[in-house]
Amino acid sequence: MNERYADIIVDITHEKLDRTFQYQIPPELEGRVQAGTRVKIPFGGGNRIIDGYVIGLGSRPKYEPAKIKKIAAVAEDGITVETRLITLAAWIRETYGSTMIQALKTVVPVKDKKKAKSGRRILLNVDQLQAASWLEQFRRRKYKAKIRLLEALVERPELTDEYVSKELKIPGETLKSLAEQGIIRLEQFTVYRNPIGESDVLVQEKEAPGLTAEQKEVLDGILREWEAGGRPCLIQGITGSGKTLVYMELIEKVLLEGRQVIILIPEIALTWQTVQRFYRRFGSLVTVLNSKMSPAERYDQFERVKQGEVQIVIGPRSALFTPFPRLGLIVIDEEHENSYRSEGTPRYHARETAIARGKLEGAHVVLGSATPSVDAYYRCRQGSYALFQMKSRYGGAVLPKVYPVDMREELKKGNRTVLSGPLQEAIGLRLRAGEQVMLFLNRRGYAGFISCRACGHVVKCPHCDVSLTYHNNGRLICHYCGFEREQLTSCPECGSPYIGGFRAGTQQVEQVVRKFFPEARTLRMDADTTRGKDGYERILKAFSGGEADILIGTQMIVKGHDFPKVTLVGVIAADVSLFASDYRAAERTYQLLVQAVGRAGRGELPGEAVIQTYHPEHYSIQAALSQDYEAFYEEEIGSRELMGYPPVSNLLAVHASCDREDTLQNAMEYIRRYLIRIRRRNDLQLVGPAPESVAKVQDYYREVLYLKSGEEQELIRMRELLERYIEINRGFASVHIQFDFNA
Repeated sequence: MNERYADIIVDITHEKLDRTFQYQIPPELEGRVQAGTRVKIPFGGGNRIIDGYVIGLGSRPKYEPAKIKKIAAVAEDGITVETRLITLAAWIRETYGSTMIQALKTVVPVKDKKKAKSGRRILLNVDQLQAASWLEQFRRRKYKAKIRLLEALVERPELTDEYVSKELKIPGETLKSLAEQGIIRLEQFTVYRNPIGESDVLVQEKEAPGLTAEQKEVLDGILREWEAGGRPCLIQGITGSGKTLVYMELIEKVLLEGRQVIILIPEIALTWQTVQRFYRRFGSLVTVLNSKMSPAERYDQFERVKQGEVQIVIGPRSALFTPFPRLGLIVIDEEHENSYRSEGTPRYHARETAIARGKLEGAHVVLGSATPSVDAYYRCRQGSYALFQMKSRYGGAVLPKVYPVDMREELKKGNRTVLSGPLQEAIGLRLRAGEQVMLFLNRRGYAGFISCRACGHVVKCPHCDVSLTYHNNGRLICHYCGFEREQLTSCPECGSPYIGGFRAGTQQVEQVVRKFFPEARTLRMDADTTRGKDGYERILKAFSGGEADILIGTQMIVKGHDFPKVTLVGVIAADVSLFASDYRAAERTYQLLVQAVGRAGRGELPGEAVIQTYHPEHYSIQAALSQDYEAFYEEEIGSRELMGYPPVSNLLAVHASCDREDTLQNAMEYIRRYLIRIRRRNDLQLVGPAPESVAKVQDYYREVLYLKSGEEQELIRMRELLERYIEINRGFASVHIQFDFNA
């Protein structure tokens, strides 16, 4: 008999074990071990039993057969990893850098089996004629409990145990008696935890809403693209244009083919409204996956997927790895959002990873945004993505009017509050009309950059075209090249003493709003108020139901929500993200402003937006005021070309952290010297190392070094060589290294 062998990666997160080990498949496990199976294996000199994943099978031994250990067992409590997901894990490891086991744990979010909940059904075990006869007997004898149960079963032949006991109040003795008589039948069944609560479930639509001519044109165009070869498709639709309806039509076609769908959303906060929309169309075929769910709830959803009960999964980034056997479509809504990039190792991007999975599965990928990422739009221009545009709001609604407020002028007038005079006036008008208001505080880069409130001057790096960041040691530092200078006490442009970081938070805004509008019902949505499993849902339901007049929040309130009664959006400080120490700062500012403005006037009532800024002349602010994406893109891509930033060029970030500052600095200097030694191209630039924007977290010091190159493969080669260099040098043992590609 020919021996069979398995290549296995062990479940130990360590770079030195980031390779396969060959094991023999014993005869009793033949046929049960396949690519993707989680197994128990003896490991090391002591042969302790650990977990491993099979990533390949073969009949040829790589070592002397007598020295090859045998697989101990198949892990009965594990979820089998599909071969295609293992291949995807290998792609993630190669592209973004990590150990293979870290990549595997990324694509297998649920590993351990959770105890299933069980329930009991009560079924009518006789025909209607016999049931009527029994009912007559029970009525004569006045068996009230038996009458209630049998009447209910005649109307509905199957009832849950919970309904029978709580609603009908039928004791267990009665059920036992009727079962013994053969009148009813008791059946046990597995109850899967449903993350969509009863209060969320709406009645399904009897028929789908009709598409506009523009939506129909986009739909037909995407279907033609699918037939032609299937490039990733980008729908650029203005806010309120009805991109979701197009998604639904595409989903309908995929479901008819017997295939499944993953819908990615950028924030958990969007889950409630998104599930509502898709449930109305597709009913119980829809479920949700997110990090707020318990491990048991997550496990149950994977089991429902396995059983074929679920065909559509909605969730943030991690939902991308739902193990659908016949995946047909991946939709990435609001594809421009930064939350699609993982902050842990591996630092993968959901958009790129979705496209990679789509190729492996033969699945289509559709991206959607009113404000596409520069990366995605650039690829449309290059021809690697197909572009489809929607320029009209659904239902005849019009885009809101947008008014800028120069906060420098407000300061001159003596107004030092976070609410400008025009915004205060606009809020008052909307409240008197019984309409709703959203106030958005753009806190990205909060208190990071230094600016003058009198003239708007921002202290920038002279070498990198990004703002300098204030550090606790009193120095201003560039996080791209390490340039430093002392803190300023007065503005170098106008001499004003009003220079420093913007320090308003949502709580401060709420206090000011309550002071100016004490009669208004106010809700605040931020990290503090959304703690707990149902934090987002509770606040959004309350605002949607008209229980509040004003909603104050950060980025989470401006992403994809649809509140028909909102007629005014106020942006408190547009500049906070504009001058963050990040080459994407202008892009993110434009996106946030357009998305924020787009929350107004989505119903029958017209909307307006007030944008407070110290830099109304900046091209991203100007483009947001007119909602002119093309104008913004041309300015931004020109800047990227000049500075050599993605997507025109490629950028590899080497992030390092250590609890000893001197060890970290020495390690980064060794890395810098090694990279200089191994580079082959003159156009490859090294920038840094420099402190991270937050230079110390939980007693760990943090630095970053950047590599720029026009060739993606050259950066991947450099990273792979650097990984091996770090692995064989003991000096890096206490230094944690992460890689980030084109972040």
